Amino acid sequence: MSKNSEKIAVFLGHPAHFHLYKHVVNALIKNGYDVTYLIKRKDILEDLVKQTGVPYTVVRDKERAKSSKLGLIFSMLKLDFNVFKSLLKFRPKLLTGTYCPIFSKLTFIPFISCNEDDAKVVPNFAILSYPPANSILTPVVCDNGKWNRKSTKYPSYHELAYLHPNHFTADKAVVEGYGIDTTKPYFVLRFASLNAHHDDGIRGINTEIAQRLIDTLSPHGQIYITSERELEPQFEPYRIRINPLDMHHVMAFASLYIGDSQTMAAEAGVLGTPFVRFNDFVGRIGYLRELEDVYQLGYGIHATPIMEDSSIRRNDGTVQPSGVEALYQAVENLVAIPAEERRQVYAARREKMLSEKIDYAKFLTWFIENYPDSQQMTRENQNNDAFWAQFK
Repeated sequence: MSKNSEKIAVFLGHPAHFHLYKHVVNALIKNGYDVTYLIKRKDILEDLVKQTGVPYTVVRDKERAKSSKLGLIFSMLKLDFNVFKSLLKFRPKLLTGTYCPIFSKLTFIPFISCNEDDAKVVPNFAILSYPPANSILTPVVCDNGKWNRKSTKYPSYHELAYLHPNHFTADKAVVEGYGIDTTKPYFVLRFASLNAHHDDGIRGINTEIAQRLIDTLSPHGQIYITSERELEPQFEPYRIRINPLDMHHVMAFASLYIGDSQTMAAEAGVLGTPFVRFNDFVGRIGYLRELEDVYQLGYGIHATPIMEDSSIRRNDGTVQPSGVEALYQAVENLVAIPAEERRQVYAARREKMLSEKIDYAKFLTWFIENYPDSQQMTRENQNNDAFWAQFK
């Protein structure tokens, strides 16, 4: 693909997707491409995009409020049509994002889908998004089911598109600007809203569990809670309101992260901050299983107790730890390790992980610029260390 004012459209459906693409978009613009964002109005996403000065179009104004599968499909089709109209107007040479609008196929514009959740975890998304995609980019450990043959895989995670050392250096001054003493242990608790379409029926941290965690952690350091949902009055003294652009700095110096959010657990892991993830997604998402079981950067505790004959198992074949008692035990085990020893152990584990992974932003930029040749090159070099070394 030539760099001479070629147009590229990037679809963003969530603030996390902005972080995934921000360094890619900057690199593309620097290399002479005309880039525009197509976005949903989701939380602070529009504010983040505005700060960049990159042109954007809102393709869905209101957040989905559907509980039925039919309602979800209708909402997606409406979104797809708005994206279709925007593509006809902008006429990019390529569209990329975490979701592939069905109608985009009618424009004959190639679509590169970027996702890191296994297909069985997001079945509705996979059924609607993967068939029209020209290329599906996912981590090596991601299982795309019947779409594996259509997939191009790489040794990295989405979080390494913005938290790789090439792009992020934690700054103590940013953290201390919130009144946090970085010389003393502190813990970050995150309570997600769990209201996305793939969250239906998923359990997480409730009031009783939150109180027990606070009681366990209080003797060992300061506690800070960041939450997507309303907090009970007894938890308000622990709430901290942090600019989303500063959250990664706060996470990087924390002694421990505990939450029911997938993305923040992965972010903690790639930063070398021990994490404990508690919800019913545990054991079902390949890249998080790798962070937990292979690199041992955190604990995944299944919220619902699991029977011994369950198929939800760790990489070593043992049954996935589950239930609230396993959660409390994991937290107690972590805080029992002296703070400096814990920091050194997890820093070493992070270095091992980084030595085996690539800078995903660097790879994705190259993949987009050289598409479609890049797809064939990547597939032919899956086991070629020299090929992947260029993206370190």
